Amino acid sequence: MNFRRFIVPTVISAGLLAAASIGVTQAVAHHAFAAEFDGKAPVLLRGKVVKVEWINPHAWVHVMNTNPDFAQVEWMVEGGTPNTLLRAGIDRNSLKPGTEIVVRGYQSKDKACEPICKANGRDVTFPDGRKLFMGSSGTGAPKDGADAAEKP
Repeated sequence: MNFRRFIVPTVISAGLLAAASIGVTQAVAHHAFAAEFDGKAPVLLRGKVVKVEWINPHAWVHVMNTNPDFAQVEWMVEGGTPNTLLRAGIDRNSLKPGTEIVVRGYQSKDKACEPICKANGRDVTFPDGRKLFMGSSGTGAPKDGADAAEKP
């Protein structure tokens, strides 16, 4: 009987501690838009999808863009969570490698492009003309009308 009195609270405590540490890790790993991206540095990227990383807390779409010097430059564009993108109508079939897309977004604060340029995507336009929101809401990104949930 004493054994149960010791084991049950110990197991419950260990579970709560593990859950708390996972929450802290995710909170530290997640960032606000303004911490990494520059709201005053808009980018317009046109090119083919190279690959898509469907990972949490943000999906990443890699796009091969031609810069003004006609050089091919790969951009790694941050989107919302995979679930957010799915709810917006963006899935694995709509972002297959080779798909031509246009992404409107904001460049990273460090402006570095070695080896890959980095941006936060606000919306993506597909070859058929569909334009879908791909950014995350409430992260400090500029209110530019791309997110239908934003209040004017």
